[in-house]
Amino acid sequence: MSKIKPTVTICYCPGCNWLLRASWMGQELLSTFSTSLGGVTLIPSDVGGVFEICIDDVIIWERKRDGGFPDAKTLKKRVRDIIEPERDLGHLDA
Repeated sequence: MSKIKPTVTICYCPGCNWLLRASWMGQELLSTFSTSLGGVTLIPSDVGGVFEICIDDVIIWERKRDGGFPDAKTLKKRVRDIIEPERDLGHLDA
């Protein structure tokens, strides 16, 4: 029996035109953690200004709380720290 893998959810504001940003971040995560994630889901919010990234039910990034948008390095480190804390991200850990 295989282990249930964590799922990333990116909730974004379509009115703010953040779909491209959300899909790019999802692509970055799938490229780095392809076999460790159960998937990435993009959810358009019906509330303006929302940009939130969760792993299962844990919020790892929230635009208003965390001050804008994460860069790829920051996002990958936060995901790694939850799903595979022992994993080396190579140059991203430098």
